[in-house]
Amino acid sequence: MEPKVARLCSAVSRLRRELAAYPAEFPDRGIAEDELAALAAMAAHGIPEVPRLRRSLLLIAGSVGSVSALAGALTDVREAVDVFGGPASG
Repeated sequence: MEPKVARLCSAVSRLRRELAAYPAEFPDRGIAEDELAALAAMAAHGIPEVPRLRRSLLLIAGSVGSVSALAGALTDVREAVDVFGGPASG
């Protein structure tokens, strides 16, 4: 497995585990879970498309961004996505 794909898999797996263990419900939890599943599937099939990665990242960040307990794992996912196309501009 390519290193950047492995990094994405690891980051997505961490956030999925932490989200599953997070006890409180919040309105967009299902969106985050669905998009994390989509990221995991993309990574499992090789090099994902950067626009699709970024779209999923935005949806996940919008869904869990206010949950401070998930901030570290979310940052790992963002950094793993950035490796595929560099940081998003502006």
